[in-house]
Amino acid sequence: MSLPELPSDTPTLREMILWGKACLENSMVYFGHGTDNALDESAWLVSHAAGLPVDFADEELERPLTPQQQQAVVSLLRQRVEKRLPLSYLIHEAWFAGHRFYVDERVLVPRSPIAELIGAQFRPWIRADKVQRVLDLCTGSGCIAIATALAMPEVEVDAADVSAEALEVARINVKQYGLEERVRLIRSDLFSGLAGKQYDLIVSNPPYVDAGEMAALPEEYRAEPALGLAAGEDGLALVLPMLQQAAEYLNPEGVLFVEVGNSAEALARLFPAVPFTWLEFAAGGEGVFMLSAEQLQDCREYFSGTNK
Repeated sequence: MSLPELPSDTPTLREMILWGKACLENSMVYFGHGTDNALDESAWLVSHAAGLPVDFADEELERPLTPQQQQAVVSLLRQRVEKRLPLSYLIHEAWFAGHRFYVDERVLVPRSPIAELIGAQFRPWIRADKVQRVLDLCTGSGCIAIATALAMPEVEVDAADVSAEALEVARINVKQYGLEERVRLIRSDLFSGLAGKQYDLIVSNPPYVDAGEMAALPEEYRAEPALGLAAGEDGLALVLPMLQQAAEYLNPEGVLFVEVGNSAEALARLFPAVPFTWLEFAAGGEGVFMLSAEQLQDCREYFSGTNK
């Protein structure tokens, strides 16, 4: 696809953003990896190419872009349009819970509503001053683990993932925030590498996309690792063993938070007697449930009856 001519020989930041917006709208790319519209995505792309933060000041809009910066914008837009890659992969940057993270094709682009829980220190569901040890299960880029450690400076966090490649990315982010002493990276297939450990809080954004939804994903989502998305026919391939085992790894007053997205309906239908608390988010998002350690123990007979 050929891009239209630049708006002028010396376009300002504002002109380049509006030009990029038009290019994105005309290309029918799919949004959902940090932005949900062409204007915001163009502003992020152009500001990055211009060496500005994504929250640049309004007066920067009249700044002319150098020829090199213009070329950088064109190159990024061309890749975004032709390859249908999420912008985060092109600029190796994603934002989660107010923090910047390095990302590439080895991990999903962070976008979980769990960020809102972290910002509130998981209140009112837990007492933050009682939390000492946290597990981020299926950590990917490490964003949930790191954001939790930053929001709760007294806690230690284990960040577990089955993917060695994902943990390499998480290690970059842990180092970036200087959290090597408080965020421990562990290669583990769910709980298999965590024998004997106990936590006050377990948080997980595991793969939960069902087979039908996987088949219909836009190209941008297909650029992400399937290991971080696909979860069997009903989207519960990882959530079910997690429910079966989580009680063993929670302290008596502990709490489990899990995001299951569009598979929430299948989960609730499978376990109608389980008292899932489905959380609501001011900033949007759904499909996150909470269960206490006591509830997990009480419901083990339901979970043990599933063999997925």
